[in-house]
Amino acid sequence: MSTNNRETAVSTRLRVFGTTRIMILAALFTAMSIVFDKFLAVNIGDSIRIGLGGLPLQMAGIMLGPVVGAAVGGVSDIIGCLLKGYSINPVITLGAVSVGFLSGLMYHKVLAGMNKASLPRIALSTLTAHAVGSMLIKSVGMFVYFHTPMQTLVLRVPIYIVTAAIETAIIAVLMQNKGFMSELERIRR
Repeated sequence: MSTNNRETAVSTRLRVFGTTRIMILAALFTAMSIVFDKFLAVNIGDSIRIGLGGLPLQMAGIMLGPVVGAAVGGVSDIIGCLLKGYSINPVITLGAVSVGFLSGLMYHKVLAGMNKASLPRIALSTLTAHAVGSMLIKSVGMFVYFHTPMQTLVLRVPIYIVTAAIETAIIAVLMQNKGFMSELERIRR
């Protein structure tokens, strides 16, 4: 392979992320999600897990865009399952992808008219992402693949409402920090 062909191949792979810096930040968000979701979460029985594994997915979507958020969601779910020995459930992986994608889509496209770091904009982005990705899609995956009872799945609704509120507060604090945002802007350039 010639030098020009290799450079073109690398350039094509980076196009989704934009720059090497964004790819590295996406990898950091992926690692954070794996640790938060698979290793620091509190398991209640076989069906309920309380943790902040969605926080890095939403940070990626909101801070780097919906495509990067979706990539972080898919990669973190698949690698996390492999590391913990879980079977990969494609519907649950789709739910993780949608959490990252929808938080970014809501923040960057649907709610673009609102103040950039406003609490309502961040809250609507995180709540929508969890409502569709965590409460709906992942619950369907658990029901179809693992036959999780509906009364157990209903418990996921209040858990993810509280989780969305906590994640909203964390993201809002980060986005209102001038030092953090200046470093993020430097990475995005």
